[in-house]
Amino acid sequence: MNTKPVNQKSLRIGGIHLILILGAIIMVTPFIWMFLTSVKTLGESTAIPPVLLPKAFQWSNYAKVFVNLPFFTFYWNTFITTLVKVIGQLIICSLAAYAFARIAFPGRHFFFILMLSVLMVPGQVFLIPQYMIMKDLGWLNSLTALIVPGLFSAFGTFLLRQFFMTLPNELEEAAKLDGCNQFRIYWQIMMPLAKSGMIALAIFTMLWSWNDLMWPLIVNSSPDKMVLSAGIAFLEGEHKTNYTIIMAGSMMAILPMIIIFFVFQRSFIQGIAFTGSKS
Repeated sequence: MNTKPVNQKSLRIGGIHLILILGAIIMVTPFIWMFLTSVKTLGESTAIPPVLLPKAFQWSNYAKVFVNLPFFTFYWNTFITTLVKVIGQLIICSLAAYAFARIAFPGRHFFFILMLSVLMVPGQVFLIPQYMIMKDLGWLNSLTALIVPGLFSAFGTFLLRQFFMTLPNELEEAAKLDGCNQFRIYWQIMMPLAKSGMIALAIFTMLWSWNDLMWPLIVNSSPDKMVLSAGIAFLEGEHKTNYTIIMAGSMMAILPMIIIFFVFQRSFIQGIAFTGSKS
């Protein structure tokens, strides 16, 4: 019996798993280091050579975060802005994506390429114009200034457009024969079938909104309107920085995103896998 092909296949699979394990270790190491730093003393966090494990776990560092910052306020502001951005992008991007994918109108491909060209422009280019618009509208130091610019995404439209294009045309044709109008087809037929793509976009939007730092620092200076990313950044002092408290705050800040990803990871992976399978 020839076992050479079997051995080659086993070696190939073993090599792939080894690469994946090494990649996972590289990805997880910063989180492990962040957690260990969050339970060290200040001296241990700045020691040279670095101290891997603390002598005693300083769980009080997590309580100090709430003493130094209005952490619950930051959490609430981040939750509200993220929730509204996610809902807004799911509605607006899905409407635009459905139109680009399933409705034939003059200049469809031109406008789609024009929209995609936004992705080639660095986001920093839009900061000053967006800031001036927020200032003229009187929205500075408000949650509105954080929410409105993030209600639409060219990437989200592209993602869902590619997903809608994978759905068979027969579904739409059958719905039209039954008397469904275009909006009803979108809302009752296409949207439920695009669940995986919608979850993928929701997770992308949540991660982007939850971690956004530059825009909140620019438009908001009031502590009661700050989000987690900007608020934690204020823990960094001019002459001295308590890294243990920063890491403790960061650990509490990223925890919801980790939980959400693990809960919806299967739908997220399906949404990304199906996207782009048909152009």
